[in-house]
Amino acid sequence: AALKVQLDTKLFGQHLAKEVVLKAVLGFSNNPSPKKPLTLSLHGWAGTGKNYLSQILAEHVHPAGLRSKFVHLFLATLHFPHHEQLKLYKEQLQNWIRGNVSACPHSVFIFDEMDKMHPGLIDAIKPFLDYYEQVDGVSYTKAIFVFLSNAGGDLINKAALDFWTSGKQREEIHLKDLEPTLSVGVFNDKNSGLWHSSLIARNLIDYFVPFLPLEHKHVKMCVRAEMTARGYAVDEKVVQAVADEMTFFPKEQKIYSDKGCKTVQAKLDIHEDI
Repeated sequence: AALKVQLDTKLFGQHLAKEVVLKAVLGFSNNPSPKKPLTLSLHGWAGTGKNYLSQILAEHVHPAGLRSKFVHLFLATLHFPHHEQLKLYKEQLQNWIRGNVSACPHSVFIFDEMDKMHPGLIDAIKPFLDYYEQVDGVSYTKAIFVFLSNAGGDLINKAALDFWTSGKQREEIHLKDLEPTLSVGVFNDKNSGLWHSSLIARNLIDYFVPFLPLEHKHVKMCVRAEMTARGYAVDEKVVQAVADEMTFFPKEQKIYSDKGCKTVQAKLDIHEDI
């Protein structure tokens, strides 16, 4: 119930992501003996809520969230910058995950910037995601792995626009409309971090979760939420002013924010004097 409230009040315009993640996490949490770790791959353009959702999810498992020593965030450009050190990174990653799951079976691992990850690197963790009761005496079946990626964002945006063009509501988009295209698209994308990955080939990713591009109304929701978080009274003039400063696509229709809600905080700073 707490997870649902968090998602309903903090994540805007993402009915699919909410629905899928809520079901997946609750099913996993309530299963006394899962056969494998829960593995989610979140896809969509920047600013659509992938990081936000992964933080909410981490807090659901460990209240301190990203500050918890049992929640681990990897950034491709920071932790794995050099292609020539691929072999070393694979060893380090395996040792790090092995050590942390040994210390806490309910560890959460978040891999951000998957689209900047060197091809083949993520396959190093395949043994931990597979259907094994134990690997070298350690059980990984209660851990959670989350991948965040901009890869597949164009496919998702195209599908959302097609729905809009045909006069359908975005809420009518179902996971089955996007997930097959998304998994194939990411598998065949050299810049996805999951290019020809054994994680996909072996069906070890439980859900490919699409994050839809955000519309004007969702950007306004983000502004209101940010004002409330800062302790301000919500002023609709400011809400409109911030939304008006965002840029939208396609050029003609201007339906979707091209940065999602990414720059809302910075733009609100400018209007604080109001």
